[in-house]
Amino acid sequence: MTGIINLFRGQVRVRVECAFPERVLNLCGVRDISFWDLRWESPTTYTCRLSRRDWKRLRQAAQHLDCTFDLVGLGGVPYFLLRFRHRQALVTGLVACALGLFLGSFFIWDFTVEGNETVPTERILRALDKNGVGLGTFGMTLDGEILRNHILLDIPELSWISINVSGCRASVQVRERVLPPELIDKRTPSNLVARRAGLVLNVQTLGGTACVLPGSSVTEGQLLISGVEDMETVGARVLGGIGSVTARTWYTLRASVPLTAAEKRYTGQEKTGLSLVFNGRRIKFFSNSSITGAEYDKITNRYPCSFLGVPLPITLVTETWRFYETVPTPQDPAQAEKNAEAVLTAQLHEMVDPYGVVRSTLCSSRQKGDTLVVTLSAECEEQIGEMVPIYTDSPDETAGQ
Repeated sequence: MTGIINLFRGQVRVRVECAFPERVLNLCGVRDISFWDLRWESPTTYTCRLSRRDWKRLRQAAQHLDCTFDLVGLGGVPYFLLRFRHRQALVTGLVACALGLFLGSFFIWDFTVEGNETVPTERILRALDKNGVGLGTFGMTLDGEILRNHILLDIPELSWISINVSGCRASVQVRERVLPPELIDKRTPSNLVARRAGLVLNVQTLGGTACVLPGSSVTEGQLLISGVEDMETVGARVLGGIGSVTARTWYTLRASVPLTAAEKRYTGQEKTGLSLVFNGRRIKFFSNSSITGAEYDKITNRYPCSFLGVPLPITLVTETWRFYETVPTPQDPAQAEKNAEAVLTAQLHEMVDPYGVVRSTLCSSRQKGDTLVVTLSAECEEQIGEMVPIYTDSPDETAGQ
């Protein structure tokens, strides 16, 4: 810590030559002049380090002594800055840079969003920009309560939002709304019918009358739980047929895969463009970026700039165009079958996962000319019930008749 302090206030290394060097040391003790790093070069000569202020005091106090002082070295921030006293342009640039960093720290140049899982970060940032909070916004003028009220109206999926500004960074913390579970409507007259064919494994009735038993086969659209309940004394009453019917189902999915596909082959020709994005405005350093009549891949890399960990409103953007040509390439039937099986399996899970699980799958293929037909057979266990309303005549229509 002492070394750091001496570095900032400046220090000198002095060679003292005197017939009686102890007089200089005694003078330093009397005048409370601090020195360190004492090194003897001869019985009458030694070197030591002093601060810049104590060096001036020692020269004034030792004028009546018969001794000589020679500067061996200068060090520290003050002497370093003195080197630039004749370079006015450089000093002006350093002062302008420091002033720009100081003033820029009062504006927002970076955003971090935390706590969102289903709401995209881009949507939150767009809502902030809509309410006047974006890159370059003066951070000390933000009203958190007003922003919170406006953003919660724009994004109803959020229940809470907080914006904390620290220097040139804005930390946005959100909490998503927990939606209540959907209530089961037990009053609306309805039937539970089969969404698809299957072999019934389990029947659970919460309302209405079960029309199928475990072990029975059902077809698509068949009545599973009826909402019309027969009353032996007063006829029948209409209510909601509610429940779940678990069944074993089977799926057969097919896909046709051509055995000759177009493959990209890069020609080795590339074009690179460099640009800067300053506070949302783009400055291009290349003449023309439009390419017509050619096939290419465009690769864009963004490099945000920062200085000493402080983000700057400058982003370096490099764009690379890699040209290619399409060449017909024969496909391996085994690899084509594997790729098609992966696609069909993903489609199967998309169809079954909301209702149940996939128990087993079997994939087969056969070739027809230049096309490979891949078939995926699956056995699943899922809930096949689907509620459909029962349309009844209203009392007014009945009275009119």
